[in-house]
Amino acid sequence: MATRKIFAGARLRALRNQHRLTQAELAARLDISASYVNQIESNQRPLTASVMLALADGFNLDLSSLMTDGSDRLLADLREAMADPLFGEAVPNLQELKTVTANAPDMARALLTLYEAYRKSNERLNSVDAALTRDPQSGMQTAYEEVRDFFHYADNYIDPLDRAAEALATELGEFGPDRLNRLIAYCQEAHDLRVVLTAPNRPEVIKEFDRAGRTLSINTRLEPSSQFFQIAAHLAGMEQTTLLDQLLDAANFKTADARAIARMGLANYFAGALQMPYGAYLKAAEAHRYDIEELGQLFGASLEQVAHRLSTMQRPRERGVPFFFARVDAAGTITKRHSATALQFARFGGACPLWNVHRAFEAHGQITRQLAETPDGNRYLCLAWSSEKRSGGYHGITRRYAYALGCEISHANRLVYGSDVDVTRDRFDPIGISCRICERRNCPQRSVPPLGAGISIDADRRSIVPYQIG
Repeated sequence: MATRKIFAGARLRALRNQHRLTQAELAARLDISASYVNQIESNQRPLTASVMLALADGFNLDLSSLMTDGSDRLLADLREAMADPLFGEAVPNLQELKTVTANAPDMARALLTLYEAYRKSNERLNSVDAALTRDPQSGMQTAYEEVRDFFHYADNYIDPLDRAAEALATELGEFGPDRLNRLIAYCQEAHDLRVVLTAPNRPEVIKEFDRAGRTLSINTRLEPSSQFFQIAAHLAGMEQTTLLDQLLDAANFKTADARAIARMGLANYFAGALQMPYGAYLKAAEAHRYDIEELGQLFGASLEQVAHRLSTMQRPRERGVPFFFARVDAAGTITKRHSATALQFARFGGACPLWNVHRAFEAHGQITRQLAETPDGNRYLCLAWSSEKRSGGYHGITRRYAYALGCEISHANRLVYGSDVDVTRDRFDPIGISCRICERRNCPQRSVPPLGAGISIDADRRSIVPYQIG
């Protein structure tokens, strides 16, 4: 079997810029010629084993990060955008798109931003009411979408914040039922912050901070796992101010709103990492074969928190199973998404209706399993479940969500859920990213034709889908 060549020009160039090195200086550190560095950065030459080892030793890199094609998600996003009829016959072929994402990832992201602005402008112009509002943000990427992309392209792993949380977790001590009380005591001792569990006047209020009295009020109706999380997120804003500012400055968000949302997201990241510190969590996950219910019991966390944390286990040289994770509301909208796998979620449309996450609402309280195959031939083990979040009593608000967690089938034997999978005999359900870019021609669940593909209609014959894809 031939060894796959590793082209990592963009990653090497980003590494060199990060360390403010010229090509000649990097060449000296790697003991190769400057022209060789230039050829690698231009993707004219692949990385050799000796160069990869030199990069790993000289820059403390994980070899697996060099061997992983980080452009997969960018390529999926670009293909989806290019499927729009707007581009007509001028659509680049797959190889050209791969070249762009590998050699000019910043250009690819800029094109995606431009397309998203075009799409949103069109949506607004198609609605007279929206046009009359004269929204100053019309046609621009929303703040939430900008933050979503920030975490998306960081593989949902923020190393310095993760390690800071792990250090504090060590200081708090071993896990147990009194860990919440220890966190509350730490807030008082280290920051003179008084934490009280109380029932707020409005049941939808999760937490409230009284700056003058230095008192943080947490809704007592929350589960203990959520109480811990909310306290930890607030603590992040107090202890990690400098680090948060550095991360936000480096991200260079376009608006103050995006920066504020990202700060909240980073604080939440810290909270999850404090609740489930990386080293201990990875060890437990491997020991319990990624049983999310067992992990929830061990770390006093909800299944959503457990699954979300599993999607972040991408620390160099200490990687866990690469997972995708998504949260879906009752309308089918993906409200949270992360993927460390080749599976990417639709940016511009709804998710595939054949995906088992949509059936999770019917099997409330159960974890269901699906073996799925995407049009690119990749196969996945998909888990799904649903939950309800209540605020108040009988007349209170109930929020319902379904959750999806999965990995490529090659990792299934590491999971308790995949111990009986037989890839040679078991049936894999055909799923896609979204109908608008799915290449499957005979899907009975198709809602719209794929963009960029012609259709034909036979007046004398009717199938479930009333047209044939050309």
